[in-house]
Amino acid sequence: MMPSSSIATDTPLPGRIRRENGERILKAAELVFAEAGFAGATMADIADRAGLPKANLHYYFGTKEELYRAVLDNILRLWLSPIDAIAPDADPAKALTAYVTAKLEASRTRPHASKVFANEMLHGATQIERFLAEDLRRLVDDKAAVIDGWVAAGRVAPLDARQFLFMIWAVTQHYADFDVQVRKVMGRRTLTRQDFAHITAEVLRLILRAAGLPDTPPHPSNA
Repeated sequence: MMPSSSIATDTPLPGRIRRENGERILKAAELVFAEAGFAGATMADIADRAGLPKANLHYYFGTKEELYRAVLDNILRLWLSPIDAIAPDADPAKALTAYVTAKLEASRTRPHASKVFANEMLHGATQIERFLAEDLRRLVDDKAAVIDGWVAAGRVAPLDARQFLFMIWAVTQHYADFDVQVRKVMGRRTLTRQDFAHITAEVLRLILRAAGLPDTPPHPSNA
């Protein structure tokens, strides 16, 4: 029998319980949407993965569409906050190191998040098309302007800032979206923390070199 705190009710639940149950549902939904896609996922499957009654999902998220959008919002917050490191007064090597490291850490710890996002893109981005065309475009414009400023000041090599950002996204998310390919080619059952440390060092060398920066990444404690 589920504990009474996990049973859907018309009585408002304490804040901590609401928060914990909401996080359990989002985590379970991320896994199920990554495995089955939006069309193949069911609220029953997500409830089962979360270990909660199906009624609880409708208590927190009225529909599958609402839950899916919440999962996407959660993923976007995870991915977009590290880009704050790219700022006009920041040291370019340290800023890029911090950003790339954070993106690869997200691929290591939340690979299903990347897969949910990739599936959404492959199916036309119907749920976040407006976000991509408006909010994300403005953010990329802002960060591209920062990088263009670095170029103008001679702080990084001449490059197309938007394409540079796209390339960072592609290479960092590759290790989540195509983890099966990476593991098979590398002969690994799983990618370990040590594997990701090596991957991060190699990716940073390529990114920093492309920006005309020293290809030895700054030490994390100084980044």
